[in-house]
Formats: sequence, structure tokens, C-alpha cells
Amino acid sequence: MKRRQFLQKASLGALVLGASGVQAATDWDFVQKPILRFAVASDGHYGQKNTEYAAFFQTLVDQVNGQHATQPLDACVINGDIIHDEKPFLQAAKTALDGLKMPYYVTQGNHDMVSPGEWKAVWGQEVNQAVEFKKSVFLLGTTSNEKGEYLSPNVDWFRDQLERYQNKQNIFIFVHITPLKWTANGVDAREFQQLMVNYPNIRAVFNGHDHDQAGIRWQGRVPYLFDSHFGGAWGTSYRGFRIVELRKDQSILTYLLDPKVVISEEVLNA
Repeated sequence: MKRRQFLQKASLGALVLGASGVQAATDWDFVQKPILRFAVASDGHYGQKNTEYAAFFQTLVDQVNGQHATQPLDACVINGDIIHDEKPFLQAAKTALDGLKMPYYVTQGNHDMVSPGEWKAVWGQEVNQAVEFKKSVFLLGTTSNEKGEYLSPNVDWFRDQLERYQNKQNIFIFVHITPLKWTANGVDAREFQQLMVNYPNIRAVFNGHDHDQAGIRWQGRVPYLFDSHFGGAWGTSYRGFRIVELRKDQSILTYLLDPKVVISEEVLNA
């Protein structure tokens, strides 16, 4: 299915969110070719008892790959709680996610109860890592540890990376646990919150963890985006993921899928 046909089948209720205020998006917003396109999903909870976790992972992989076939994705981010507590599930979860047909990156959530060394041994990725995409950068940080504690992101690491990449046009932040007390399960990471508003090239922060959250909240000019969950035993009535598209004019179109139908769209102005 072509992109225009796909979007015509979706219910369009988009908003333009930015410093200039809120306004309705137009059809043009949905047909511009992106210069960077990626998917974000969180909370698969592979191994959680009394859930169809293997089927949840297969559905995510199939639907993200379907998006990739419609229009290529540069990457997919699995933003924490990939497994449900037990270390042996980590390799099985990776095997399932290896079915993705684009590069993918992972962050550690509170249910991913492994050491940094064990994490790297399975994923080949550090618990804190930076990934460059031409003029954009992903900064992916852990918010937990082997004990499953709720932690603030590593502010020193993020500050070093933000200084290193201060000349990049767009920085996208990925952390599992919500770093503000907006939700019952968030943490009040005030130093991190201040760091986010200090760098104007930070375009968005992506959270997982809160399975019942699927919208956008703002801290000053910085949007924090939720994507509900694609597995686990609780949360929104659907299990889905988010698509993000950076366009040439530096605006960002983002929409949620449930996982087959677009259910919410927003445009973030440059």
C-alpha cells in the first residue's frame, strides 16, 4: 500500500504543536518525504506470565516491518522493559527483535534486570549510547540497573554527549522511565529536566514505562512523547508503537498505531 493510500485510510486528527501554538495539520503534512524516519516502541515484557509475549513481539516486528515496506525506516528504538525480570529471556527477546528489517537500538528499563556487561554481551550496545544520523543524533540512556530500581538518567553522561553534539541540528532523547512526576511511576529527575531545556537542538524526549500513557506532554519547549506499550499485562486497550518523521523544513510528524491503524497524529514545528 502506498503512503498516500495508507494515510487516507487513517482518521486524520492531527495537530501542529510548537512555539507558534496549536493548529490543525493539513494533508500536505502527511505526504512530505521525511529525511529521517524511525519507529519507537516500549514495554514488550518478554517472559511475563499469563501474557502472549511471543505473539506480542511477532506482531510488533511484523507491523514495524510493514511500515518499513511502505516507506523505509532508518531505525527502530525499543525503549525499555524488553523482558520481564528474568535474565534468560533477554536472548530470546533479541532473537525475536532480530526479525526487524532495519537497524534497531535498545534502552534498559526497570524490568530489564541485568548488569551493563550482560546487556552489552547480548545486544552489542552499551546501556548509554549515542547514534548519529547525518545531522541528527539519538541519545539512549538507562534509567535502571540489575536490581530494577527506578533511576534518573545519568546526567553527567548526557551532559557530555550534549556538549559533544551541540552543533548537530536535531537530538532525540530516549529514556525508559518518565523523568518527571507527571505519572504515578515517574521520577522527579530535576537535574535532567533542566539539562533538557538548556540545549535548543533537543527536539523530543521519548518515554516508556507508563503503559497507560500515549500522548505528548511539555516541559517548556521540550515535548515528552509516550507510546503506550506493545506487550505486558496492563495499560491502554491497544498495544502499539509510534512513528516519527523529520522533514526537510525541520518539522516533525509523529503518529501512533494500534498497531495497524493510525489513532493519533501530531506535528512538532521546528
